[in-house]
Amino acid sequence: MPGMIWLSHPLVVLFLVALLGAVLLGATVLFWLQAPARSKIPRAQKRREEALRRMAALAERLRQQEPELDPKPILELPLEKLVQKLLADELSLESVLCSYLEEALKVHQEVNCLTDFLDECEDQLQALKKLKKSERGLLYGVPISLKDTYDCMGHDSSCGLAQFLEKPAAKDGVIVKVLKAQGAIPFVKTNVSQTLLSFDCSNPIYGQTLNPQNLKKTPGGSSGGEGALLAEGGSILGMGTDTGGSIRIPASFCGVCGIRVTGHRLSYSGVASAVKGRKAGITVAGPLARDVESLALCLRALLSEHMHRLDPTTPFLPFREQVYSSNRPLRIGYYESDGFTQPSPSMARAVKLTSKLLRDAGHQVIPFSVPRTEYAFFHLFLGNLLADGGAILLEKLQGDILDPSMKDIVTFLRLPDSLKRFLAWIWKYFEPRVSQTWLMLCGAGTPKKLWELHKAVEEYQQEFIAKWRSLDLDVLLSPALDPAFYIGYPAKANTSTSYLSLYNLLNFPAGVVPVTTVTPQDEKELAFYKGYYRDILDKNFLEAVRGSVGLSVAVQCIALPWEEELCLRFMKEVETLVKNQMEPK
Repeated sequence: MPGMIWLSHPLVVLFLVALLGAVLLGATVLFWLQAPARSKIPRAQKRREEALRRMAALAERLRQQEPELDPKPILELPLEKLVQKLLADELSLESVLCSYLEEALKVHQEVNCLTDFLDECEDQLQALKKLKKSERGLLYGVPISLKDTYDCMGHDSSCGLAQFLEKPAAKDGVIVKVLKAQGAIPFVKTNVSQTLLSFDCSNPIYGQTLNPQNLKKTPGGSSGGEGALLAEGGSILGMGTDTGGSIRIPASFCGVCGIRVTGHRLSYSGVASAVKGRKAGITVAGPLARDVESLALCLRALLSEHMHRLDPTTPFLPFREQVYSSNRPLRIGYYESDGFTQPSPSMARAVKLTSKLLRDAGHQVIPFSVPRTEYAFFHLFLGNLLADGGAILLEKLQGDILDPSMKDIVTFLRLPDSLKRFLAWIWKYFEPRVSQTWLMLCGAGTPKKLWELHKAVEEYQQEFIAKWRSLDLDVLLSPALDPAFYIGYPAKANTSTSYLSLYNLLNFPAGVVPVTTVTPQDEKELAFYKGYYRDILDKNFLEAVRGSVGLSVAVQCIALPWEEELCLRFMKEVETLVKNQMEPK
């Protein structure tokens, strides 16, 4: 191979020797630093086992109160109907909580999605029973699941990191407080990827979560435990977080709905994170559920004066019902490809199907092209993701056992800067996109360069908005990321998140709605899939999505900042049109 000539260059040999020395030294140091992790992790695993036994015991006590309880009709109720029946006392709080406790335990046995049981849910149920009808909130009696990162008093928020274990939250986070004030009953916490920066769902503490649609596939991440639990009916409403698709990927992979909101629309106080302080591509909170109406109900409950009082940095912007319930025709931009990640056949077909349904329903549907996707993904999104060169991330991983999904990136980040840049330069001749990835993970460098990076993000955001406005668009339709990847492949095809991470960079509200499933024809067409770069990342993407017939495929619905209600209205329109098409005439 011509590229092998580089390996015979004296400088290359010198750096490879240095690399080997750095790796061996790092491995030695890591061996000794892992002792704290080895002591904390077994204790955390034992605590989870004990918590799940208490969860089963509570389910049994509640079952004894209603021995004839049939949970199936309760579990089949959509959230809106469930709330109506609870408010009208047509269902008891005990019967609903019992049904979801039992079902969540069954789902966990299949897919390993739970990290903790929130014992206080029993006391909360008793407190709710004492309320007058006029005091009951919008989510009265609804059992709700929380991503592991949400602070609940007395419980760890681990982020899949050993360093975060045995540091129980001193109080509930703001969102948890508001949910409880609205009558919701948080009852379990769910699994995440280590550091929350992988879209797999595995960590050395709680292990690998599986996709209920295909146990060889990942449910996505980092909110993968939520996606898996909701998909199998073990929860009716869950809260996740999203940095580069961490709500939307699990929702898409598992066949449920999810939305990332504009940064600061929902409070992030009391939500743990491995890396905080980013000014661009910030992590946001958001709900996941089985239908769009459930997402809307959750935001109605959260967007309250109560949340603003608890966290004044969150503006008081109540849910705008008139926008969500409007039926005026929309002007919709759409694209089947971002020109960077070639969509799988099912991704492209999902957008074609949805755009046709929208056009036939009387909406205007206009082609849209994403400006400079490669630049936006590499230089702006990845450049901001670990602008410090991964220093904070490495600090949080000190003494930890590395999950397979994080090994490559962490091994690279631990190298000396000069060696990292040299290796990125070498990779340029073999795999340019891999080289770009590594180069961006070296960090922004000086404060001046970081300031220039933030300025470039703002300029790109204005460029994107100007293009949007030039077409007079209301909303935008794009592919999500589908179908679900095989376990272990997210780390091998990480650039494929470009369809989702773009809207974290832009700070636009974006949600996903399942619209179809992978067909045998989609699978056949993978034989012609090459990718736009025909590199190792494209090859890995192809391998990741093979063997997916019957798995869910979603589309992504996008609106401009602070337009969550319009985004949800668009999602609801898509959901309704797809449902009507599937119903027999």
